[in-house]
Amino acid sequence: MLLAAEFPWHSLSRLDVRSALDILIIAIIIYYVLLLLRGTRAAQMMVAVILIVVFFYGARWARLEMVEWLLTTLLPYFAIALIVLFQPEIRRALARAGRNPLWRRFYAPDLTESHDDVLLAVRHFSQSKIGALIVFEREVGLKTYIESGVPLDAALSYDLLVSIFRPGSPLHDGAAILQGNRIAAAACFLPLSLNPMITTQLGTRHRAAIGVTEESDAVAVVVSEQTGEVALASAGAIELHLTPELLAERLAALFAGDRPRAVLPARPQTVRE
Repeated sequence: MLLAAEFPWHSLSRLDVRSALDILIIAIIIYYVLLLLRGTRAAQMMVAVILIVVFFYGARWARLEMVEWLLTTLLPYFAIALIVLFQPEIRRALARAGRNPLWRRFYAPDLTESHDDVLLAVRHFSQSKIGALIVFEREVGLKTYIESGVPLDAALSYDLLVSIFRPGSPLHDGAAILQGNRIAAAACFLPLSLNPMITTQLGTRHRAAIGVTEESDAVAVVVSEQTGEVALASAGAIELHLTPELLAERLAALFAGDRPRAVLPARPQTVRE
């Protein structure tokens, strides 16, 4: 009752539609920023940023002139440092904004719904225990990663995929990136995921698959070289222990617009490259 009596209720009388909309927009922005930072290293850095801001206003309140002057002088450089530190999160947020369904009417991505050649190749890789990493480009372009590999721009086929990932082939290491019904490049370097929630039992090939799906809306298929198990990475998560039949269902659902959330098992079996 005491808190209710001290609350400045008279301030609510000045709340109009514009002010309510202003508060709602700020709340949505804060919510999506926290959602973007959840489960990443940036969340820990954000705590440090908040502590610095609290320290700055504490120094101003206590009239610590030297501390306040030092923090005021360093703040412009600190803002640049934040942009550098949060660069992956900022890039990921812009990529997600570009994938909004409202913008899809302005472009017509070349996506394929038939992955028979890929599924046949994956079955062969799984049975023969041949490591492979195949990435499907979607709305967000993968030009940076394509340029890191060997350009092919060849028609997608089972024989070509088998040749690319044949043990001893110069193109075996790295990823093959598909653009629609064509293989854009092979032996491509992909960013490794730095998500601390990912089990250390996953090898480099799996982390690269997760990493490229964190940076874009791509879908990545991984075949373990040691166990022959098939995995599917999407939206920064990975689903392990897939059969070729289940993989076909997942790809059909993803490219049909029904994007189920991939599950990252808490205790997967050991998967090493």
